[in-house]
Amino acid sequence: MKPTLLLAAALALGTANATDLRIYPSFAEVRQPVTSTGTALNVSLPQQAWENVLAGSLDLEGLAFDSAVQKLEANWLSSLEGKTVFLVQTTADGEKTEPVTLVRARDLLVKDAAGRYFNVRYEQLRFDTPPPTNPLSPSQTLTYTLPKAGSGTLVYLTRSVGWSPRYTLKASTAGAQLSALADIRNTTELPYDVKDTELYSGDVSVQANPQAQANFEAADMVMRAAPAPVTAPKIGSGSELRGLYRYALTTPFTLPANSVVTLPFLSPKLSSFERYVGLNTYFNVATQSGTLDRSYRFKADARLPAGPITVREEGRLVGQTRIDETREGGTVEFSLGDDPDVEYTRTVQTVSQSKDSKGNVVKTTYKVTYAFESSKARSVRAEITERVGGRVVIIDSAAPTKNGGIASLKVDVPAKGKISRSFTVVVDNS
Repeated sequence: MKPTLLLAAALALGTANATDLRIYPSFAEVRQPVTSTGTALNVSLPQQAWENVLAGSLDLEGLAFDSAVQKLEANWLSSLEGKTVFLVQTTADGEKTEPVTLVRARDLLVKDAAGRYFNVRYEQLRFDTPPPTNPLSPSQTLTYTLPKAGSGTLVYLTRSVGWSPRYTLKASTAGAQLSALADIRNTTELPYDVKDTELYSGDVSVQANPQAQANFEAADMVMRAAPAPVTAPKIGSGSELRGLYRYALTTPFTLPANSVVTLPFLSPKLSSFERYVGLNTYFNVATQSGTLDRSYRFKADARLPAGPITVREEGRLVGQTRIDETREGGTVEFSLGDDPDVEYTRTVQTVSQSKDSKGNVVKTTYKVTYAFESSKARSVRAEITERVGGRVVIIDSAAPTKNGGIASLKVDVPAKGKISRSFTVVVDNS
């Protein structure tokens, strides 16, 4: 593969000078070794790549410089203005090729032998020399003026490279297993020969670049995964770094242009795993009924970066959702939609009320009853969570809580059976 950066002749790059990437969820830090044999260091990147570079992030480490000038260069086709190119046109007798003069590359204006001007499509043109990969794309050139020759590292942040994990939870009657893959994305035409790679998870704030982020998300929808190299790198165990988590790839690899490279990531052990049907709601005095949600809860022995999760039961897909960043041993909970086999009816009875001297109700005691009915062939755990508002709230015999409280109800609903459970809520606004 050619070097990642298209460097001018003054910059000598060997195959040993591979790029180092520090990849975050929505951007990456590119660290490119550079060597100058003179007092000028020229770096050229396609315009699309420059658009994804975060402003103010370019730096040259280990190599002193007096000044740096960034300039927009014309595309390759502009270098042919005033010269002869060949136009292919389809006629009734087949294809006809004639020499024309390229007058203006910007809108492909040409002039034929009769002196007539007209616009053509790029696909109609033929050339004496092979065109580059992106002949219509301009490029940006960055020129460093150096006090003397030397070697250093060109560093910049780009939105065109990022990564994300995705999980699969495989559950059966025997238990559950969690595994993860890491998708490493490159959304530009620049390939990367990567020597050292680190993946970071966590919340990292950098300067916003809305257009570049939109490009990244759009490319994420259309790019296909690149085939893994013959000797695929492996992702090592993580280490904490000031609230971030760092994972290192063990071997060099190639990140092709406009690609997604997918690698095995994590296979954490689950210290606990539960299935249940649940309901999260807010306290009110109205009677209500409905079905409960299909829910899961587990704890893993590894820190889990945020990402989508696919759940399979007995090898069959049962749903997808997204989990948040979770610490090692933290609880992961999510729901995958309604479970029509378990219905509930909720009723509320006012047990007592207290009034102030003006006759206003300031304290009320309620009895909340849930009646469950299941058509499943096995028993199932049902869990209810109600958020109660009020100045002081008392749930059953628990200690009072200020500015609201949470009522929890857990019950095992028998197979093809019914069961009811109640709790008491005291709302004191005195």
